[in-house]
Amino acid sequence: MMLADLAIAGLIAGIGGYWYSAMRAREAGLVAVRAACEAEGLQLLDETIAFVRMRPQRNRTGQLCWLRVYAFEYSDTGDNRRPGSIHLLGDEVILLSLGQPAPQPRDVERSRWTDNH
Repeated sequence: MMLADLAIAGLIAGIGGYWYSAMRAREAGLVAVRAACEAEGLQLLDETIAFVRMRPQRNRTGQLCWLRVYAFEYSDTGDNRRPGSIHLLGDEVILLSLGQPAPQPRDVERSRWTDNH
């Protein structure tokens, strides 16, 4: 019975540690996104970031960390919504994107066709 109790306690501690790590990373991401939007004169919409995906990755020192990707939306005019994303390795921001990818050639052609017909 003691072994089962220890296993349950270890599982609860592991879940708690993961949850704490995830909240720290999310908060670090939100702070970075707010600062970037403020610096660029943009409005962060909904005042939040949304979890997209996660995978293990090594940091600069070789330690295994979680790479977490979050999405958010911002506005440059107040009348539109533009997508952005932030990538965090542990709780360190490694990429913050405030822009849309360039349209693919077939998307440009499709929009020209739609505009003319």
